[in-house]
Amino acid sequence: MSAVLAILGPGVLGLSTAQWAAECGLPTRLLGRDQEHAEAGLREVHRRWDRAVTQGRMTPEARDRAIERLSAAAFGAPALEGASAFLEALPEALELKAPALSAAIAWGSPEMLVLSGTSSLPIADLARRAGAVGRVVGFHLFVPVPRMAVVEMAVPEGTDQAWVDQARALGSTLRKRVVQVRDQPGFAAARMALAQGLEAIRLVEAGVASADDLDALMTLGYGHPVGPLELSDRIGLDLRLRIAEGLFANGEDRFHPPGLLRAKVIAGQTGLKGGLGFHTWTPDRRRS
Repeated sequence: MSAVLAILGPGVLGLSTAQWAAECGLPTRLLGRDQEHAEAGLREVHRRWDRAVTQGRMTPEARDRAIERLSAAAFGAPALEGASAFLEALPEALELKAPALSAAIAWGSPEMLVLSGTSSLPIADLARRAGAVGRVVGFHLFVPVPRMAVVEMAVPEGTDQAWVDQARALGSTLRKRVVQVRDQPGFAAARMALAQGLEAIRLVEAGVASADDLDALMTLGYGHPVGPLELSDRIGLDLRLRIAEGLFANGEDRFHPPGLLRAKVIAGQTGLKGGLGFHTWTPDRRRS
C-alpha cells in the first residue's frame, strides 16, 4: 500500500488507527471537521508516542519516524489529494457516515479505496445512502488498534473484487489477520460480543451476581482478556443499546435490550467515556 491513508474522525477509533498506521510505515493523514479539530487529534497521538518512549515501549527514533508520517487536515477535497485509501471512523450513525462517504468519493480519485470503520451498520445500506453502491468495503478495526491483531472485513454483494483485494492488502500492511464476513447488521464480531454482553446484563438485572463477579468468571474461568460487562463499558453502553435496538427491530428477538441497559443509558451511565457504567472509571481510562 503506497501513497496516503486518510482517516476521517479524530475520535477513539480514528486516533488509534492513525497511530498504528504511522507506526506501520504508512503515510497517514488524520482528518477532522476543521484544522484545529484534526490537530487536537494529532497532539493526542504525539502524547501517546511520547509516553511510549518514556515507558521504554518505543525508541525515540521510531517515534520521530512515526511523527513524520502523520499529518492533520480539515476534511475536504485538498485533504484527499494523493490518498490511496480513505477510512471513515465517525460515530455509529448512518446520518453521519453516509454523507461523509459520499463527499470522500466525490473529492477523492476514482482509484481511492473507500472504507467504513463501522462495527455494526450494514455496508450495503451505507453505500446506498452515499450513492456509492459497490464502492464501499467494511473495515472494522478493534480498539486499541495497535494491540488487536484482526480486522473484520464486511463485503456487500456486487462489490468489485479489486476493492476487496486492496482492503485485504491494507489489512496486511497494518499487520492484521483479515477475516471476511457477510455484510449484515452487526456483521459477526458485534453479534457475538453483544449476545454475551446482553446475557451478562440480564444476570446482573436478575441479581444472580455482581458485575465484577460475572466479569471475573469470564476472565479467570475462560481466559477472556476482559469480561462482557467491562467490554460493554469500554464500547459504550449507548452504542450497545443502539445496536441491540437495531437488531431487535429487524426481528431478532434474542437481542431484545434488557431494561437495566436502557435505564443506565437514560441515566447517562454510558461506561468508560462517562466514568460510570457497570464499573466506575478513572479519567485515565482505568477501573477504580
